[in-house]
This record gives sequence, structure tokens and C-alpha cells, in this order.
Amino acid sequence: MKEFIKVTEQASTYRHLEKMSIADLLVNINHEDQTVPLAVEKAIPQIEKLVAVISDKMLAGGRLFYIGAGTSGRLGIVDASECPPTFGVPYGLVIGLIAGGEKAITQAVEFAEDSLEDGWADLEKHFINDKDVVVGLAASGTTPYVIGALQECRKRGIITGSISCNPNSPVSEEADFPVEVVVGPEFITGSTRMKSGTAQKLVLNMISTSIMIQLGRVEDNKMVNMQLSNVKLVDRGVKMVMDRLQIKDYETAKDLLLKYGSVKKAVDAAVH
Repeated sequence: MKEFIKVTEQASTYRHLEKMSIADLLVNINHEDQTVPLAVEKAIPQIEKLVAVISDKMLAGGRLFYIGAGTSGRLGIVDASECPPTFGVPYGLVIGLIAGGEKAITQAVEFAEDSLEDGWADLEKHFINDKDVVVGLAASGTTPYVIGALQECRKRGIITGSISCNPNSPVSEEADFPVEVVVGPEFITGSTRMKSGTAQKLVLNMISTSIMIQLGRVEDNKMVNMQLSNVKLVDRGVKMVMDRLQIKDYETAKDLLLKYGSVKKAVDAAVH
């Protein structure tokens, strides 16, 4: 194994934060945040490999699982929960799991991440199989809950990926397709909810968006399969239908949209 350096735990380059003015705090945090997209850019080749294999598995009927603890776990749940309303896919196609269960989404659950067995047990509840892909999320790259889950997946021929913010981490060792976004020390030493969390969110956006485009859930640059779950989204959908079908009357387009339930279905029905 290559040398493992826990960059996420290294001391902040800033000192005496309590003595900074509010303006200085905000400027310095923003300065650190600006380095994150550049770190993500360096990881694009790794992200591409992971997206390609997930897309192939999902096109063949598989699912995508995110599994993590703390901030990492919550970010996975956010990304998974946004896929159905945004892209019109069924709930259960992209699944987010967090150490400590649903309670851990809003509250810290002590020692939940320290079990090597619980991650796999949580995956088994969803009848995980070798059609699926499991992506472990761990900023530190050392979370036992995630590592144990990936180890068990690999024993059973289930493809694994990971997203971490330390180079050559233990979680990367257990992933077939590791992604490492090394953002450096945090503004507050060890507070990986900051730059590391931002990096993971950016990568998750890239993964799910790219996959859904590969699955045909986007046309041109439009969310043509989005769920019509509020007035704003219905209005957006009506305007898409008007644009695609060159309909000038808003109510006519709205009636068509609501009849068929999505922009894609409404347009297809009108065209064919």
C-alpha cells in the first residue's frame, strides 16, 4: 500500500480564528473554497471511470448505492433523494445509506461509523446484488462503516467506488474505482464538513447528472422527465412544452402536460 497521509487532519493554515473580524472570516473561508473545484478537476479521469461503469450497470437494470457516515452520508442521501424529482426515475434506483440510520440524517449518532459490519448489514436490507454498484463516501478515507461494506461487496463481486479527500486511503484500497479529491487542510482543522464536504457534493452532482443523461433522462439541456410536484415545476414544464411544440397558448400546453404527467410524455404524445 502506498503511503497514507491524512491531509484532512493537518493543521489549518490560518491561526487565531477567534480574533478575525467577520469580514476576514468570510473572505478567508471563501478563499479556501475557491481551491475545491481545481482539486475536483484533477480527479475527473477517476470520476469518468466510475460514471462509465455505473451507467453500464444501471442500463442493464442495476442500482446505485451511496454509503457513508456523518456529512458524507448525508450528502449521499441528498443526491439520491433528488434523482426522482429531478429526473423522474423511481425511488429505489439511487439509494443513500448512512451509519446510524434515519436518525443520523439530522443528529450525530455516537460511534455509528465505527462498526465494520453495519454497512454491509444495511446494504443487505436492500437485497444488494452484483447488478448494483456501491460507492463509499468517506472524507477521511478511514471510516470503518464504509470500509467494511466495500470489503463485503468485493467478496461478492459487487462493483465498488469511493469518494475521499485523502490520497491512498484505506477506503480507496477497497474500491474498484476510487475517486480522491485532495482539497488540503480545512479552515477549521479537521472540519471536513467544509472543503471536503463541498468537494464530495460537487463530485456527487457530476456523477448523478452524468449518469442520468446517459440513461436518457435529459433531452437537450432540459429536465423533461422531472416530477410535477409543485407550482414552480409545473410552470417550468408548461414552458418546456410550449417551446418544444411551438404552442403559444399557456393553458393548452398546461392541459397537455398535466394529462400526460411529464414534458417528455406530453411532447411524444403530441408528436406521434
